[in-house]
Amino acid sequence: MIEQLFSEGKKFVIAPFSVFYIYEKKENLSLQFSAGVSSKNFKKAVDRNRIKRVMRETYRLQKKELQEKLKGQNNQLSIFIIYTGKELPRYKELNNKMGILLDKLCVILSEKK
Repeated sequence: MIEQLFSEGKKFVIAPFSVFYIYEKKENLSLQFSAGVSSKNFKKAVDRNRIKRVMRETYRLQKKELQEKLKGQNNQLSIFIIYTGKELPRYKELNNKMGILLDKLCVILSEKK
């Protein structure tokens, strides 16, 4: 699925994130999320894991609107978000950017109906 996401999926950038997604018709509702951080920018696994953990938490707290958009439709949405920043981010900063990112994704999905 990851290879398909990168080869066939769509992409947009909201600094410090690069977002890859696939939105397709399926039998049942499915919402998949993954997060990644480059080892090139963050040498220590502790730092990479912290960023991914914070990204997953901010996504979990803000995904309700996205789920509501998908609820009435039989579609699958797969999202892969890569943190591309060079500095260790703060929770509040990531939370704000994740909100902006998910709002943009909702707008994109509403246009595809």
